[in-house]
Amino acid sequence: MIYITQLIYIHEGQEHTFHQFEDVAIPLIEKYKGKLLLRLRPSAGQLIAGELEMPYEVHLVSFPAKEDFDAFKLDKEREQFLHLKDAAVRKMLLVQGNAL
Repeated sequence: MIYITQLIYIHEGQEHTFHQFEDVAIPLIEKYKGKLLLRLRPSAGQLIAGELEMPYEVHLVSFPAKEDFDAFKLDKEREQFLHLKDAAVRKMLLVQGNAL
């Protein structure tokens, strides 16, 4: 099992565009045996400490194997909507790991 954590930073005013992409991408996770474990939208008041800026959203997703995650990333339907992600997302930090 692998776990993917994404800290997602979007361009100001592109929330709707980002949500359009997520409306397509998130349901596809299950097609590749993945699970959306958490989808958080933190606010500035929730930051206790840290050097990173507050992301717009944080996603925690699991897949049985890296190959399943790779197949999800290459999904043809998802690829048709990547222009929405490109327009909305300013930067993204992706952390891949395993449960201990």
